[in-house]
Amino acid sequence: MTTVLVATTGGHLTQLHGLADRIPPDPDSVWVTHANEQSTSMLAGRDVEYVPYVGQKDVRGVLRCLRHAHRLFRERRPTRAVSTGSGIALGYLPYFAARGVECHYIESAARVGGPSLTGRILRWVPRVRTYTQSKAWSGGPWRYGGNGFDAYEPVPARRELRDRVKVVVTVGTAAEFPFRRLVLPLSKLLAPGGPLEEALGRPVDVLWQTGCTPVDDLPLTPTPFLPAADLTAALAEADIVVSHAGTGSALANLAAGRYAVMVSRQAEFGEAADDHQRELAEELAARGLALHRAPDDITVDDLVATLSTAVRRVSEVPAFELGS
Repeated sequence: MTTVLVATTGGHLTQLHGLADRIPPDPDSVWVTHANEQSTSMLAGRDVEYVPYVGQKDVRGVLRCLRHAHRLFRERRPTRAVSTGSGIALGYLPYFAARGVECHYIESAARVGGPSLTGRILRWVPRVRTYTQSKAWSGGPWRYGGNGFDAYEPVPARRELRDRVKVVVTVGTAAEFPFRRLVLPLSKLLAPGGPLEEALGRPVDVLWQTGCTPVDDLPLTPTPFLPAADLTAALAEADIVVSHAGTGSALANLAAGRYAVMVSRQAEFGEAADDHQRELAEELAARGLALHRAPDDITVDDLVATLSTAVRRVSEVPAFELGS
């Protein structure tokens, strides 16, 4: 028996990677995703087939996946396929379902208010079972199987600062959407001799993970993309984390025990396809797992406040329940 695990890189892949440990395993599995620093490090040692990137509303990209889906079915004879999206799921689940493969689509935890476009399409595909990670809109074709954030809880913390304060700023792995509106005000708050250094009375070292955001004119040293292992290590060492409100970044912050300042992208500024990040950031704030702020509203007091809270993994993480 073989399970195919399908996800776009970024938050979708991070979610599937975490959920894969919470679903009943098959003796054999193969991952299907895109190749970048995140996926090649996260899935090192796994059986992976890398395919060309499928972007937002990328009909051609979805159609390109069909040939690979056919080859994968012929060579591996999968018995189950699981995907957390996004568009790449449309290239595999309908085909596999039509060939009799047990198919499961798990909507992103970022979709607190309702399904994505991919989810709205797959919900009508025969023999594709659909799941939500939000109890608020479960029901009908959408079964609640659990939530990726159920594994974490906030706890009080007392972080002793070192001689140099370590800060991580991350905008995620999106190759299509810059987030300069976040980086610009932070470049002033975190500048050498700037407000944060003055407040803490010690120098600040910043890791700027900037993705595709243009920053050549700003006084900072960017690292556009990091391997997953390197980002994980940096988050674990960080005193303060500021992050876009992407699901993958949120999960990485939580896994590192960090109570981060989360900033949601907005479609009106060309930072995302829609405003689902705001819903996610509000959900995390309601769970006590993050501090939600708009880019221009972040203050030194906000950054310092995150030092008094940490995040830990709960002792028993519930299984994600797939329907039969």
